[in-house]
Amino acid sequence: MPRPEHPATGAPTDLVPAAGATASPWLGILARSAAASAGVALVLAVAALLATSPAAGLSVLFGAALVIAFFGISLLIGHFAGRSNPSGALGLFIVTYAIKVVGFAAVLFLLGTPGWLDRTWFFSGALATVLAWQAAEVFAFSRLRTPLYDVEHDVEHDVARGRTAAGTVAPPAAPPAGPGKGSPADPTGGR
Repeated sequence: MPRPEHPATGAPTDLVPAAGATASPWLGILARSAAASAGVALVLAVAALLATSPAAGLSVLFGAALVIAFFGISLLIGHFAGRSNPSGALGLFIVTYAIKVVGFAAVLFLLGTPGWLDRTWFFSGALATVLAWQAAEVFAFSRLRTPLYDVEHDVEHDVARGRTAAGTVAPPAAPPAGPGKGSPADPTGGR
């Protein structure tokens, strides 16, 4: 007897359609990573403020801001470059990384160390932010749906090669009619 949630055929009526590829994952990954990093940085900044001084809290926030800006630039470039040239995004990541390292080093060198900066809390904030960012980024990347092949192209290719939708090989076509070796009109079977 069919259950109320299933029709008489027994097939479920509430099938969930298959999910497609993630359209552009970069902004979503940026949002998750930045939120995780900012959350960790705020907790650490409050701890530094309460344990040491307001300068220690600001040092944590400064270190976190540099890390978030450093990593965020890559994901923004991935988002904008990935739309027009997905395969070239990796090359842009590498070039951007080199530019960011030189650029951030130059900015920090030119600015010098502010008098209020607590180096220990700055390093702690930057390190905690990097760890939170990387953990969130890896988690977000692990949830992406990336197609490994072109489904439409593969279906056309399989049909052309005689494969059915279930992946089995289709039976061979019947031999041509008419006289000839092995045809039904040849009672001797081609001997």
